[in-house]
Amino acid sequence: MANVLEIQGLSKNYGSVTALQNLSLQVPQGSIYGLLGPNGSGKTTTLGIVLDVLKASAGTFQWFGQPYTGTVKRSIGAILETPNFYPYLSAYKNLQIAADIKKAPHSDIPQVLEMTGLAARQNSPFRTFSLGMKQRLALASALLGNPEVLVLDEPTNGLDPQGIADVRNLIRNIAAQGKTIILASHLLDEVEKVCTHVAVLQKGILKAEGNVSNILAQQDQVLITVPQPEKALSLLQNLPFVESIKTEREWLQLVLKNGYSSTDINKTLFENGIVASQIMVRKKSLESQFLEIVNK
Repeated sequence: MANVLEIQGLSKNYGSVTALQNLSLQVPQGSIYGLLGPNGSGKTTTLGIVLDVLKASAGTFQWFGQPYTGTVKRSIGAILETPNFYPYLSAYKNLQIAADIKKAPHSDIPQVLEMTGLAARQNSPFRTFSLGMKQRLALASALLGNPEVLVLDEPTNGLDPQGIADVRNLIRNIAAQGKTIILASHLLDEVEKVCTHVAVLQKGILKAEGNVSNILAQQDQVLITVPQPEKALSLLQNLPFVESIKTEREWLQLVLKNGYSSTDINKTLFENGIVASQIMVRKKSLESQFLEIVNK
């Protein structure tokens, strides 16, 4: 699969402050690629550089294997800041102005309004829109000209739960049409639910990068108590599907390989003459995974 964006050794300094340090990553075509990290981690700086809004202190990047030119720019739709529209003009009129600025045909407008669920409100003034609707109009504007890539900085920031769900569904639907989406977020939940790939940033440094299912693999812990802990420990340590095992007071704490569960542990113990007193599964939170990654 080709990469739509390749970044090599990007750094950005503001005086003595390093906002980004030697960042390298590749964004595969057709992916929903999340830049994940807290405020100040370098997400917005990265997007600013690759959209030619900021100049890098060091490093290079290429879109579609070439430098950022006017032709490349027309292939990218972006929302970097809070969208600015004329409050007293309708959604349709605002999109006409946006289309003129982008040199996109007005014939795109009905399609992007339909795609973002705003067709029924196209004649309503922008000032009457909820925050979620305003964000959807910003997405409609970014989709004018049928770009191959969408770049979104914190697309659900400040939205209520329904607005967040609407924007997430919209992002998935846009990606399903073959577009590549790059989004910055500080929300673990958002990246896990929406993205296919993720780069975890912390204070301008790349901590982890790859497929979401690998980077944020939710490995549950199986906790058991048994009347013969030494015998059980000896048995479980040699099982091929047990990734790790440690003791926590009266509990044996296990992490299993993908595809295995507490049922497999219980069955193995029973077959070897050990009856577990208690078995429980402790779900591993995304927060704990994130802390593990950034503290490596």
